[in-house]
Amino acid sequence: MKVLKIVAEGLVTSFRYPYFMFGVQPTFTMPPPATLYGHVASTLGEWFDPRGVLFAVHFSFQKRLMEIEHTHVLTSAKGKLKGSNYSKVLEGKTNLFQREILFKPKLVLYLNRPEWVEYFKCPRYSVTLGRSQDLFTYSEVTIVELQRATNCYIEHTLLPYEFTRYIGQGVAILMPQWLEYKQQRYPNFRQYVILNRRVQYNDFICLSDDDLSFWVDPLSKTVNGDQLGLVFHSWVEDNDEIALA
Repeated sequence: MKVLKIVAEGLVTSFRYPYFMFGVQPTFTMPPPATLYGHVASTLGEWFDPRGVLFAVHFSFQKRLMEIEHTHVLTSAKGKLKGSNYSKVLEGKTNLFQREILFKPKLVLYLNRPEWVEYFKCPRYSVTLGRSQDLFTYSEVTIVELQRATNCYIEHTLLPYEFTRYIGQGVAILMPQWLEYKQQRYPNFRQYVILNRRVQYNDFICLSDDDLSFWVDPLSKTVNGDQLGLVFHSWVEDNDEIALA
């Protein structure tokens, strides 16, 4: 299977949990699928129909850190601006909070759309991941022909929740899968597993009737004779069959 392989690197990034508003902003340790959709759409220059588009991700970083940020909480105001005859419109105060950030992030994104290669060589908008100020650079944009294999290793990736039966590793988490942009950005959530370590195929927990095989990147690093296995996802469809197909 021919796919588009994009390598993007930055200085810092942060993927906030959607239900934290004040005090502290923790980060996901993996970009949510909804974030990756927005990233691809920004490069293409328009929203695209996600049906039939599959993606696999390999994401790593050097360290998790905390930084101090502030927000301006505004309310309607009355009266005049100090020292002038201009009427007040808004007034407010500054609130400090801690934000967790990921230092030196690196994203390797695989898309089953090799025909998009020219878009990623000349992206329409600034390349960011996470917040708008988290600038990234595409250090590699290539077309790779994946190979089918049974033995492989998987690491630093996003997996369907159903993979817990095979690996017994990772962190189960609820993430935004996709935003309905035509319905005021209504979020669709799905359960995933974030795997921030390496698991060799020989360590998989497989039953006698399990028949697993993966697409592997032939250009990836070889570890104990195995290469990097990829698990593909969809933005709008169920992942169960896609991941193992």
